[in-house]
Amino acid sequence: MPRRSLRRTRQGPQGSAARALGAGTIAALTAVAVIGAGGVAHARVAVPKIVVKDGVTQPVFSYKDAIREHVYVESSVDSDRDGRKDRVRVDIVRPRESDRGLRVPVIMDASPYYDNSGRGNEGERKVYDAAGNPAKFPLFYDNHFVPRGYAFLAVDMIGTTRSDGCPTSGGAPDVLGAKAVVDWLNGRAKAYRPDGGAVRASWSTGRTGMIGKSYDGTLANGVAATGVKGLETIVPISAISSWYDYSRMNGVKYWTDEQPWLADYVDTDPPEKCAPVRTELDQGEDDATGDYNRYWAESNYRRGTIGDVGNVKASVFAFHGANDLNVKTNHFSLWWQGLAKRGVTRKVWISQRGHVDPFDTRREQWIATLHKWFDHELQKIGNDVLRQPRADIEVGPDRWITQADWPSPGARTLTLRPGADGSLGAKPAAGGTTAAFTDSAGPQGTGYPEGDLVSDPTAAKPYRLAYVSGPVPADARISGTPAAQLKVKLDKPTANLTALLVDYGEDTRVDYLGQGEGIETLTTESCHGESTPADDACYKQTRTKTTASPVNVVGRGWLDAQNRSSLSAPTPLTPGKYYGVRWQTLSQDYTVKKGHRLALVVAGTDADYTTETPTGAQVTVDLAGSSVSVPVVPAAGADVSTLVTPRTRDAWRGPVNVVLPRQPRNLF
Repeated sequence: MPRRSLRRTRQGPQGSAARALGAGTIAALTAVAVIGAGGVAHARVAVPKIVVKDGVTQPVFSYKDAIREHVYVESSVDSDRDGRKDRVRVDIVRPRESDRGLRVPVIMDASPYYDNSGRGNEGERKVYDAAGNPAKFPLFYDNHFVPRGYAFLAVDMIGTTRSDGCPTSGGAPDVLGAKAVVDWLNGRAKAYRPDGGAVRASWSTGRTGMIGKSYDGTLANGVAATGVKGLETIVPISAISSWYDYSRMNGVKYWTDEQPWLADYVDTDPPEKCAPVRTELDQGEDDATGDYNRYWAESNYRRGTIGDVGNVKASVFAFHGANDLNVKTNHFSLWWQGLAKRGVTRKVWISQRGHVDPFDTRREQWIATLHKWFDHELQKIGNDVLRQPRADIEVGPDRWITQADWPSPGARTLTLRPGADGSLGAKPAAGGTTAAFTDSAGPQGTGYPEGDLVSDPTAAKPYRLAYVSGPVPADARISGTPAAQLKVKLDKPTANLTALLVDYGEDTRVDYLGQGEGIETLTTESCHGESTPADDACYKQTRTKTTASPVNVVGRGWLDAQNRSSLSAPTPLTPGKYYGVRWQTLSQDYTVKKGHRLALVVAGTDADYTTETPTGAQVTVDLAGSSVSVPVVPAAGADVSTLVTPRTRDAWRGPVNVVLPRQPRNLF
């Protein structure tokens, strides 16, 4: 049955019993004397109050007795072209006292995943009661924060679960549907009960915080980029800031048909309903060229047509895995850079895991910090959360440091240059020194996997070049965004280029490439908030999953050579002519241990993380005109140039027959 019919026919009683003050509440209530007719004093119950202790709100409101309801907010878009504005399903849980005069701020998770992959490490979905109201909300936000005087809203993104419309993989309807909810909370948009009656959010202060991982956090970024009033803060976890950068880098595709595939995945309606929209997504993404165009500008929240980082008024508490190869680190680093330029209040945690939630990384500390953050930003409580260091960084398995900002303010650029003998050091190669490789089809016609690219680094291979330093004399922490700069000539108009920054040295590292992407899920549980028979506040615990290995790819970056100057206007290379090409790798925070070796690997098509067809072009590299720039944090008083020494002629060969798992792509 189409979603619109479900919404228009469902009935939900809204009687006085549903609004009565629950007997189980333990909120602080104050008796106030009121002089009535005849001068007789009567006692009445005052408006319930939020209780604060040690700078944070206390759990004084009953979760069991909380009001659970749903409304449909009218958006500004008609994404399914049925002639009616799409309505957005909003599931709400709020303290019962908010119907007795208590006004509460809102924590909101807008998501496309509530009826498909589910949310969180355990893939939780919404559960409804017989009246269609929410009985179970995924994740712990409701269980923890409602007793502390918040409303929690689980919003079905347009085109998903019980909302109208068609999903657009980050396009305007996705963002504007969630924005409409913020507008409704602040009296600027209409909403309707299941029986069709208009409804206002009179229980809300209007102050809203959006939170969520992956697509959910992406919607938070997108809504913040509209500059909507009332959105006080966002907590984007592993979130996209530009959908072009999610689909590709510098003209090189990570996935083919990504946009229509994702829109189809999150839409559980009959496929024919939104088929025309998916056709438009397929055409707009332009897989044939991989170029940036007006289609991609709509879903660019850093500098796009519906959103721009310059519009952001909300504070930002971001979390990202430094080794997330689904939503890659350039989403966070470029967003963060834009926020910093505009002086936006911000905080960040960066882990060594992949696409993993902080709840499953550093649970107790995360909940405590998030609690303080929301209390400060939404309840306006003067706690110390902004007096703490801005950045928490995991520098090794479960080893966290704090610093004033990210990247590390102490980072300095270390420029490393390839040598004719295969070394990597500070001195450039002699003029006229060259080396060559082929953008080769490889065994499967898709290029070579990263394991092959980093294996046996001192051996000559026709499909890659490798340059290795000597042992580093001290720990060298990389903090920021490395960049490769090559002087190349091709025998064809273009080639796919891969640059890998590699750490060679035996170590125990977070296993971000394996199943779990750095965590192992246990059978034991921990509980965070209040439970009901339908909504359990307990979740499986996790622990860090590590692996011992002799090699780790620290930085990855890709470029279609014809996009060297522009993502939207490719310029083919003239065969036989040298060109300068420069591109950044993904951002990173990583420590190369003393005695390890740092390497630059340059190759053609990466079979693990791109879906391009190798061109077969021969790529000749002028070594004297080529380098890699690495942001490194030196020890106090140390010269950054001394951190890497050229490889001397020794017996070191490096690992052979390396097999690197391909990181899973998890949508939850």
